[in-house]
Amino acid sequence: QVQLVESGGGLVQAGGSLRLSCAASGNIVSINAMGWYRQAPGKQRELVGEITSGDSRNALDSVKGRFTISRDNAKNTVYLQMNSLKPEDTAVYYCNVQGHRWGFGRFDAWGQGTQVTVSS
Repeated sequence: QVQLVESGGGLVQAGGSLRLSCAASGNIVSINAMGWYRQAPGKQRELVGEITSGDSRNALDSVKGRFTISRDNAKNTVYLQMNSLKPEDTAVYYCNVQGHRWGFGRFDAWGQGTQVTVSS
């Protein structure tokens, strides 16, 4: 079973910064894509940004220019650097990793979620 460990959430004032990390482990052969989603109260989960094994990236329009997604392939870790945070960025942020495991084929794993709260 693939495990994802997230860290870096918290409370920050508007205009501040936070950096989220998500480390994947569990007999991973390869990782195809790593991404971050978020879900605010009463809203659907939405993709914030993702990065593929070929370093292709896409991001939610509302975070472009403020958030940066990156990955460390040696550590199977994905990061989300969030700058110029706004109250509307408040949500639970979830890490998602898709790839292949030894002996088990494809996997699609989710982190436990980390709360990001931006005060005005």
